Amino acid sequence: MTGDHGQENPHAGQGSVLLDIGGDVGALVVTMPSSMLGEEVEVVAGRDAAGHHRPHVAVVPRPLGDGTVPSLVFPELVEGRYALVPKGTDDVRLRVDVRGGEVTSAAWPV
Repeated sequence: MTGDHGQENPHAGQGSVLLDIGGDVGALVVTMPSSMLGEEVEVVAGRDAAGHHRPHVAVVPRPLGDGTVPSLVFPELVEGRYALVPKGTDDVRLRVDVRGGEVTSAAWPV
């Protein structure tokens, strides 16, 4: 069921995120520009993920200190190289290397 703004859950993902990492599984946290709040970003594995499922998450404000920071979190990614693209495009905006058992942090280019 959708809420007043057409979103399934307008508060989803705005709090803490449980990361299930270890072995060859890591996580990715990307700081985003505030202008991208509500936008969705896909993560693409390897050099060419044509025809493969591309997980996506929305940019949401997450608590940090006394305020919030726009960010996106991919909580479980198998170790490897990834490209991030605005949902529905092939416009690579950021490339990251995720290591198993670690949280990789990156900043979206402005």
